[in-house]
Amino acid sequence: MKALQDLFSTDYGIMSIVVIAVIIVGLGLAYGVLKSKMAESAKNAGK
Repeated sequence: MKALQDLFSTDYGIMSIVVIAVIIVGLGLAYGVLKSKMAESAKNAGK
């Protein structure tokens, strides 16, 4: 329980949450871009 309290109440804990959130958002954006590029490439290869 102390770890959870430290995570949400200290500056390094909050920064950890921010970093984790930024990484998750970045991975989601990268997935979306790569998925659209692959679909575009597949469409162009089929022509």
